[in-house]
Amino acid sequence: MSRSLVLASTSPYRRELLHQLGLPFFTAAPLYIEKIEQGVAPELLVKHLASRKAESLIRHYPDAVIIGSDQVFIDPRKRILGKPGNRADAIRQLTAMVGHSHTFYTGVAVCDAASGETITDFSAFTVTLRKLKPEQIAAYVDRERPFDCAGSFRIEGLGIALMEKMSGDDYTSLIGLPLIKLTGMLEHFGIQVL
Repeated sequence: MSRSLVLASTSPYRRELLHQLGLPFFTAAPLYIEKIEQGVAPELLVKHLASRKAESLIRHYPDAVIIGSDQVFIDPRKRILGKPGNRADAIRQLTAMVGHSHTFYTGVAVCDAASGETITDFSAFTVTLRKLKPEQIAAYVDRERPFDCAGSFRIEGLGIALMEKMSGDDYTSLIGLPLIKLTGMLEHFGIQVL
């Protein structure tokens, strides 16, 4: 691979996922502030947010291929939610999720800064939380501090203990970067993973 690959994210989870593909890359903070708009379909919203994050770095990396990603989930009241940001909101999110199924939408965008072409896609993954007591939720939040995770859990960590069942095509989308989709998108721009 002769072109630079940039991950437009400061997320350590996305960085770890991209490392799995074995490609050299570096990360940069996107120059875009995400805004959740309730009236937009979640699959369109995450694609929009992912593309804006990737495209926000074109000026700084004019010859790179830039990856952007974003994630939201739908709560029991059909609201689109993102990261909780603090302990109280994390406990509130998990308490509302207990015993229900929730779909997470993860958008991914790959932008060729040289040509200006951007392609986007999304992946959906559904989780059902088991019945949990308030003290179990608080103990989980205090142990993992998942304040920077949509849904207030880390499935790659202790968050698996919250689950009754999970379903979807690509578990990496639940962590924040759908690698199955991304692999094909990179190939579109001539970056071969294998």
